[in-house]
Formats: sequence, structure tokens, C-alpha cells
Amino acid sequence: MDRSKVFLRVNRVDPDLCDQARKASLSDLHEAMGYRGRAALMSPRMRPLRLGQRVVGPAVTAWCAPGDNLMMHRALYLAQAGDVLVVVCGSETSGAQWGDVAARYAKQKGLAGVVVQGPIRDVEQLLELDSQAWSTCISSIHPDKNGHGLVNAPIVCDGVLVQPGDMVVADSDGVLVIPRDEAPQIVARGLARMKKEEEAAMAIGQGATPWDLSGASAIYAEMQIDERDCVWDSA
Repeated sequence: MDRSKVFLRVNRVDPDLCDQARKASLSDLHEAMGYRGRAALMSPRMRPLRLGQRVVGPAVTAWCAPGDNLMMHRALYLAQAGDVLVVVCGSETSGAQWGDVAARYAKQKGLAGVVVQGPIRDVEQLLELDSQAWSTCISSIHPDKNGHGLVNAPIVCDGVLVQPGDMVVADSDGVLVIPRDEAPQIVARGLARMKKEEEAAMAIGQGATPWDLSGASAIYAEMQIDERDCVWDSA
């Protein structure tokens, strides 16, 4: 990329909707998206710095040249309180994108969290700062600050399309991206699913089984599976 594009404004998902989404689990929101939820979920290699982390907020995006994090710093400077910074490092492991200096500034301005396809570093300091970070790897590898890239433009992070202002949900299970225009319907379905899960938990407490509650027993019955009342090596 020989020219950079930096967009100074973002159409953010409604903050009240983010508050509602915080009441539902990432799994409920993922399931609420139906088949499209697979394409909205980052891969298992995108892991939280610490288990128990959870953020929900609008995406601000940065695509950085290989071995460089200049555009990450510009996006961080432009970000607002409550935003989730989503960063892609070209040639993924070529330059650290997040460390203690960026984390200190992010905490001061109220950034919700950061999601990085690429390396983060200064792990001990990040833990002390309670930096809400997700990344595909950890490495101290030096980053330059002179590369072209993108800020607040659509990017693909760990295989998922992220447009500025989309809702980013991240917790111990991973990272989910919900398109801004579809967020109201998806959050509503996610909350409804969460209520059903709570009802199922109560039913299990009263003696019901997931085998029946999930519908698995009915499906299994229709599959005409050969069940035998014996051990496998005497059949």
C-alpha cells in the first residue's frame, strides 16, 4: 500500500444497544446470528490476555503495514471512550501492535479494549493495567512507525469483516463482530435466547435433562440409530 487513508469520523452503533448486549453472553449473540454467526466469529487463535475479560463497544479500525504500528497509534488517538480498537498487522507477526505505553493512554481515555491480529507485548505491565486485550500472538518484536495503512476503513481481522462502528463483543470465548445495521435485531434475539437458557437452567435444577430440553432426544429418535444393550466387544 503506497497511500494511506484515514477517516476521522465513525458512525457508531448505539451505546444503549451496547449496554443491552452486555447482558447477553457472546455465545447467545453468536447463536442469534444464525448461519451468519460463523462468519462473524474470529478463530480460536484470537485469545484474551486474561480469562474473565469482557467488552462490548463500537469498532475503530486500523490496518498497519508489515512491521509497523503507525496506523494503530493514529486510530488510538482518534478513538473515543467505550470504543474497541481492532487492529490488523500485515505479515502478522512482523511488529508488535500493543504494549504498555499504548495501554496506559487507552486506559486514560476510556478505551473499552483492543483486538489485534498480530503481536502484543509487555504482558506483565498489561496485566497490571488491566488492559482488555485480545490477540493472535505475543511477541516483543520491534515495530516501526512510518508505514502506510488504513484507519477507520473496513478491514478483515482474523477472517472477519469489521466495518467502523460495528459492534464488537469479546470475552473469554473469543471475539464476535455484529454489523451495526443488524445489531438491534441480533441483540434482541440474543437476549431472548439468554432468557430461554435461564429457563433451561431452572428446569435442570428441577430434574430435566439437556438431552430432552435441547431437542436432541427427538432428533435422535428419528435417526433410527442401532443401539445395543451390551458392551462393544461382545456385540
